[in-house]
Amino acid sequence: MKLYYLKGACSLVPHIALEWVGKPYVAIEASREEIKKPEYLALNPQGSVPLLIDGDFVLSQNVAILSYLDALNPDVKLFGSKTVQDKAKAMKWLAFCNADLHKAFGPLFHLPAYAKDNEKLTNDIRQAAAKQVLTLLAIANEHLSHHLYLGEQLSVADIYLYVELRWCKLIGLDYSPLVHLEPFYQRVSENAGVKAALAKQGLPA
Repeated sequence: MKLYYLKGACSLVPHIALEWVGKPYVAIEASREEIKKPEYLALNPQGSVPLLIDGDFVLSQNVAILSYLDALNPDVKLFGSKTVQDKAKAMKWLAFCNADLHKAFGPLFHLPAYAKDNEKLTNDIRQAAAKQVLTLLAIANEHLSHHLYLGEQLSVADIYLYVELRWCKLIGLDYSPLVHLEPFYQRVSENAGVKAALAKQGLPA
């Protein structure tokens, strides 16, 4: 099994999941240039990560990859699935992190082309994006005010939120007023699988 990733990107989520699974795999670091080359685009026309290859089976998209790994390794409980309802809760939060929160980060990493030569518009777009990220993080913060994790126990949904909090630290987006997020971040960072994947990507803990 092979996983293509960009260092520190959302592909860190299935990388950590593979560490939890504990079976042999190969993690291949790609560059933003490499994932736009014809060879890679033949595997994933979107030119994005993560990309999982299992024999002759090729799969993109985080939610699909995580669901596939969970189905192959049900005993690992990647979705923290003590019960069907708990698994559904984790899936809800995974969708929130993947579809809503991840999307909100977009303008903070990649400005629209029409804004690149307009300083005021650039600032306005970034301020609006930062506000939206913090608004969404507040939803998770409220939940974590009375839960240790997004579900009943640690799951891939928590890992996705953890990765997004790493992005906040990377770009200097202060979430400290959301007082339950940093303790959550520290709890997740102590997980052995998280530490192993970070080390393999050459990222600081």
